[in-house]
Amino acid sequence: MKRLAAIILVLLTLGTAEAQRVVDSAWRSDVKTVQLYRGGESREVQAELLTPVLTLGERARLTLEFDILGAEALHTSWNIAHCDRNWQRDDLEPQEFMTGFEGGSVDDYDFSFTTLTDYVHYRAVVPDQYAEFTHSGNYALTVTDDATGEVLLTRRFCVSEAAAKVGMEIGKPYDGMEIDRRQEVDVTVKSSGTVWIDLRPEYTFVRVQQNGRHDNARWLEFSGYDGDQLAYRSRKANVFDGGNTFRYFDCSNLRSPMYNVMRIEELGGEQFAILRPDEDRSKKHYLSEKSLNGGMQVNIWDRNNPRVEADYVWVNFCLPMEQPMMDGNVYVVGALTDWRLDSLSMMDYSASRRAYTKRLLLKQGYYAYQLLVARRQAPAYDSKTRQLEGDHRETQNHYTVYVYHRSPADRADRLIAATRRHGGQ
Repeated sequence: MKRLAAIILVLLTLGTAEAQRVVDSAWRSDVKTVQLYRGGESREVQAELLTPVLTLGERARLTLEFDILGAEALHTSWNIAHCDRNWQRDDLEPQEFMTGFEGGSVDDYDFSFTTLTDYVHYRAVVPDQYAEFTHSGNYALTVTDDATGEVLLTRRFCVSEAAAKVGMEIGKPYDGMEIDRRQEVDVTVKSSGTVWIDLRPEYTFVRVQQNGRHDNARWLEFSGYDGDQLAYRSRKANVFDGGNTFRYFDCSNLRSPMYNVMRIEELGGEQFAILRPDEDRSKKHYLSEKSLNGGMQVNIWDRNNPRVEADYVWVNFCLPMEQPMMDGNVYVVGALTDWRLDSLSMMDYSASRRAYTKRLLLKQGYYAYQLLVARRQAPAYDSKTRQLEGDHRETQNHYTVYVYHRSPADRADRLIAATRRHGGQ
C-alpha cells in the first residue's frame, strides 16, 4: 500500500494533464549531487550532464546517482512517467509506453567513508533489465521516500525513434546584426527512410537547446521546403546569443587550494571553499579556454572512490559591484544549480561587502558555471549573458535539436530525432 501511495503522490506531484511542467530538481535540501546519464558513458561525457537520450530498440540503460545527507539509509523508489513535448505529464498509461515495470526500488547504496559530512550514496539502473520502452518522447524519472511518499528528486530524459535525419548548420545571424556576438542555428528535417512518417510541418515541432539551459530553449518556425526536407531557417528564434566560455573552479583537494579556489577553511565540523572573486567579463576579449559547458565532475584528489570518499564543502561565490542592479537579478547557473533561475541559484547583494554573494553546498569536484542576469522587464530573446559574461560568436556552445511529431492518429507526442553539435568558430 505504501508503494502504491507513493506512486500516486508522484503522479500528483508531476501534475495533472496540462497543469505543471516537470523540471530537473532535488526537492529536499538534503538531496544532493543528482546525476542521470547513459550507462557506459565516460566520465567526461557524464560531466556535461545534458538531458540523456536513449533510442528505441537499443539495450542501453540509464544510471541514476544521488546522495542524501545523514548517517541513516532511506528506503527509496523510482518511477517513470511519459510527458508531452512541453514536459507536462500526458495521459499515456505505463503499458502504453513500455513493457515490464515502470518503477522499482533503489537498493544499491553505500555510506560515506572518512568524510566530515555524513551522507548515503544511492545508485540505480533505469529501467530494469526486463523492461523496454515502446514509445518515444519525453520522460520524467521521479524518486520518492517510501516511508513518507515525499518526492525527493525529478530528472528528465528522452527516448528517440531515430526516424528522421536532422541537418544542423551553425553560423552568422541571418539579419547581419551583431555577427560577432550571436550564433544562428538552422535546421532541416527529413525522413530517415527506415520508418515511414507523415512528415508535414503542422505535425512536426523542432526545439533547440543551448548547452543545458532551458530558459532560452526555442521552438523554431517552419520556413519552407528544401526538396524533400522541412527547413527551419533565418528566423528570430534561430539566433542565440553566443555567451562566453564557462567559468570554473576545482575543489577536488581540500588540503591545498586548486584552480580558482582562494583558500580552504574548516569551521565547526564543516568545510568552506572561498573562490576568487568573479569579475565582469562583458568588456573583455573572448578567451578560448577548455571548460565543461556548465557541467560538473565529482572528483577527489587524494582518495580512490569519489562516490563515497568525496566530502561536501560550502562553496562561496563573490561578484564585487559598487551598486546592486536595479532592473534584474544575478544567478549562478550550471549543473551545480540544475540550470535553474530560482532562489537556489540567485545571488544576494551585500551592501557592507559591495558585492553579490552566494553559498552552495557542493560535493568535491570540478564545476563550470556562468553568471546570468535576468531582467524583470525583458523583451523576448533578451540576452542573459551580455551584462556579465559577454557574447561571442566563437563560443563553443553545445546545441541540441529535438524533433517531435504528432499526427491526428497519435495519442501522444513522439520524439523522432535528437541531435547534438558544437557551435562556435
